[in-house]
Amino acid sequence: MVDKVLKIFNKEYSGLHEAAYLLGAFAIFSQILALFRDRLLAHFFGASQTLDIYYASFRIPDFIFVSIASLVAATVLIPFLIDRINQNGEEKEKAHIFLNSIFTTFAIIITSVSVLVFFLIPWLAQFIAPGFSGAAKDNFITLSRIMLISPILFGVSNLLGSIVQTFRRFFLFAMGPVLYNIGIIVGVIFFYPIWGIYGLAYGVLLGALMHLLIQLPAVIHSGFLPKFSLNIDFSEVKKVAILSLPRTLTLSSSHLVLIFIVAMASLINEGSITIFNLSFNLQSVPLSIIGVSYSVAAFPNLSRLFSAGNIDKFIEQIITATRHIIFWSFPIVSLFIVLRAQIVRTVLGSGEFSWTDTRLAAATLAVFSISIIAQSLILIFIRGYYAANNTKKPLIINVLSSVLIVVLAYSFIKLFNFYDPFKYFMESLLRIEDVEGSTIVMLALAYSIGSIVNVIWLWRSFQDDFKKITSSVKKVAFHSFSASVIMGFVAYQFLGVFDDLFDLNTFWGIFLQGAFSGLIGILFGIIILKLLKNKEIKVIEETLHKKFWKAKVLAPDKEGL
Repeated sequence: MVDKVLKIFNKEYSGLHEAAYLLGAFAIFSQILALFRDRLLAHFFGASQTLDIYYASFRIPDFIFVSIASLVAATVLIPFLIDRINQNGEEKEKAHIFLNSIFTTFAIIITSVSVLVFFLIPWLAQFIAPGFSGAAKDNFITLSRIMLISPILFGVSNLLGSIVQTFRRFFLFAMGPVLYNIGIIVGVIFFYPIWGIYGLAYGVLLGALMHLLIQLPAVIHSGFLPKFSLNIDFSEVKKVAILSLPRTLTLSSSHLVLIFIVAMASLINEGSITIFNLSFNLQSVPLSIIGVSYSVAAFPNLSRLFSAGNIDKFIEQIITATRHIIFWSFPIVSLFIVLRAQIVRTVLGSGEFSWTDTRLAAATLAVFSISIIAQSLILIFIRGYYAANNTKKPLIINVLSSVLIVVLAYSFIKLFNFYDPFKYFMESLLRIEDVEGSTIVMLALAYSIGSIVNVIWLWRSFQDDFKKITSSVKKVAFHSFSASVIMGFVAYQFLGVFDDLFDLNTFWGIFLQGAFSGLIGILFGIIILKLLKNKEIKVIEETLHKKFWKAKVLAPDKEGL
């Protein structure tokens, strides 16, 4: 029985969809835990200054992680490792030297930076959380300092993860995010009652430690456990650093945006940072399940096809992934907008998380939802460029789009606060006319518009560099959009029907209202797709018949704490 279970996680995948659906299944498991984590945080703290401090405290460690840990990212290291690990004793020794050089260099750099930032945090606090003062500012400084250990743990975990994936122990790597969320949950339930707000940070560290430790057995078994070494091959380190630099800058610009947004949110109302983060986490669920799964599943094939000079097949893979991302994303956007209150109330609406908090989070989620398709497509186009060894284009586009988001966020806040017609229009549209702190919606609007501009720019650039792909996705976009409109309309109508059947003051009442309305809407959407003879529906049925759970797991790089 044990052997059969182990075989399930080591078999090669046979195609894009099998791998993507398997990755989606693992992402769903991890996201369920993440939603439970967020529910606990919302239940115990609500949209409060405590959670504002907690979420703001991630920003400095997160930025350090993405700025340095890309040196040990799987997408960078795995090709180097595969090239050096074989049965030849001399080559095996080269692999050891390579790993020890990378590990030693990385450990020295990230530890040195973390120590330096430890002393700079009081100064950085005035820029990252200018709205905090007194005890809130002191707690922010302490929490940020505690969490500075996490980028070190995650960085080492990334390096071990590269080795684990090289030796095809993918299941252990995929368990990392699950254990990370469990650590945070332990922090909320057990550590917070003992150490107060600092217990939340200890939970993060526990999760990061388990994320690392789960991979140690496989790495030790492989015989390639990295060690500190004075014999550093700087030429190899330089190669990795040059290759990882564009990816580092691309990720860093995205995280700089979040730092600016947190700073702006800290100046709005108490709880604004919490509302933004919880809503962002909710909209990230479909992004992780769809966008990340398809982009990661496609990447190995894209790299192999481009390297072999098979550009037509390369483009075909991009088109296939794009079609399926669009196909899945439109219905989710529709349901997220229509069922936003039910989703937020079901996931977060407990304990200290009030009805006012729910309305604000639901409105923010709706605004985020309009860019779910864009955010998912950005991932596949960036992976396509990376596979084609062109890291400059996505870097430039991402940096400029990030600047746009910051400019829009500042401009929208000013417009919202000083031009009443715009404020009344947005509040009426999102049904938050009488809710204090509604300004936070402007930050989500800026992020969504920036993401949409980003994907339009990437799309056009990709077509200029390779081949026109718009005509190949028009049909599926029309099918998916049409079905989604019907789906959303039907779901909205049935919300009123179930309003009279269930007690909406209870968890089960609001859950069943949203669930049944959504399921009926989905049923009508499927009928429309069948009538339109949609090709993607047939592909889904064929893929499920191939038992995709027997596919090999290829885990994505971790791009944040």
